[in-house]
Amino acid sequence: MKKKLIAAIMAVTMVASLVGCGGAPAASTEQATAPAAEAADDGAADTASSDTAEASDMKVAMVTDYGDITDQSFNQSTYEACKAFAEANGIEFTYYKPEGDSTADRVAMIDKAVADGYNVVVMPGYAFAGAIVESAPMYPDVKFVALDVSEFDLTSEAGTDSYSEPNVFSAIYQEELAGYMAGFAAVKMGYTKLGFLGGMAVPAVIRYGYGFVQGADAAAAEDGADVTVNYAYGNQFYGDADITAAMDTWYQGGTEVVFACGGGIYTSAAEAAAKVDGKVIGVDVDQAATIDGQYGDGMTITSAMKGLGATVNTLLTAIKDGDWGDFSGKIINLGIIDKDNPENNYVQLPMDSTVWTDNFTVDDYKAIVAGMADGSISVSNDTSAEEPSATTVTVNFQGNIK
Repeated sequence: MKKKLIAAIMAVTMVASLVGCGGAPAASTEQATAPAAEAADDGAADTASSDTAEASDMKVAMVTDYGDITDQSFNQSTYEACKAFAEANGIEFTYYKPEGDSTADRVAMIDKAVADGYNVVVMPGYAFAGAIVESAPMYPDVKFVALDVSEFDLTSEAGTDSYSEPNVFSAIYQEELAGYMAGFAAVKMGYTKLGFLGGMAVPAVIRYGYGFVQGADAAAAEDGADVTVNYAYGNQFYGDADITAAMDTWYQGGTEVVFACGGGIYTSAAEAAAKVDGKVIGVDVDQAATIDGQYGDGMTITSAMKGLGATVNTLLTAIKDGDWGDFSGKIINLGIIDKDNPENNYVQLPMDSTVWTDNFTVDDYKAIVAGMADGSISVSNDTSAEEPSATTVTVNFQGNIK
């Protein structure tokens, strides 16, 4: 997987204008071929030996985002990947949870981690942009591994046209592709009354949702199906009674399956689904075991996933092996890197838990992946419009539920 990610770095240019918190339009990801010699920053060879020496004292800390390490989503999958790597390699690891949801709270936990002797800090989520801009220059000997923090997020916080620090790497993901896969699959499975419940309307969630609508739209056009999508945001990353009540209205009104996209917000969708034998679609990781185990077997038809664990493992391995120069200062947009083996990609559906049908088989899924790889299937990552658009499906956009 490390070779795959390094290949992606060589093939993908720096992403200079991705969507950030303000909802600015995302630039299309451009492909370019770069010589291997240019994959690392200037001077990386000079620091390789020192990086290797530092690896023997490598200590990894994770700082959580909005949720915690039991959110069954972004934080938990990142925590588990860090913990598994540390245990396998005999490296000290811990995590820190900020007291509140602010840059100051996150910086305080980074300060504590550094004071406690940790020299690698892993941070999941766009909300870390401000903390990275503030902390990276203060701790040049600490390596910061960020997930889902775009250059737009960082430049917005820094007040600059570009952002690159030698001790910072960020992986961002083409969520619109995973969302498309899930929407296409749902319609092909025979569902025509769909729902998208996002957490907060932040770039990653919006890309998931707009991709979901595009996938459903493509499948509906192909099959001549009459498809409706209820679309809303909970304005938070956890479920509660109010959001569950809104989901009750959806499911009892005929919605068959809801793509619950945003940390623990899936609990509200699942609680409502359980009352009417409804279905859900998981996000970020394969949530089938978690959701089905809590709410009923067979509830989760698939999950729109991204390779958080693979990214963490790749970066921590590089640091351990003294190869940080391959990633230093880079922000890489990860998506399809293997057209023949979907499980190697950084956006995917789970092969084991997806409910394959006669109308949506493993081969059908692989055909979508191949189409995305060769460009015959194009999915927009433009989130500048206030709501998703479609040509075949009817979208019932409801904005924020609360």
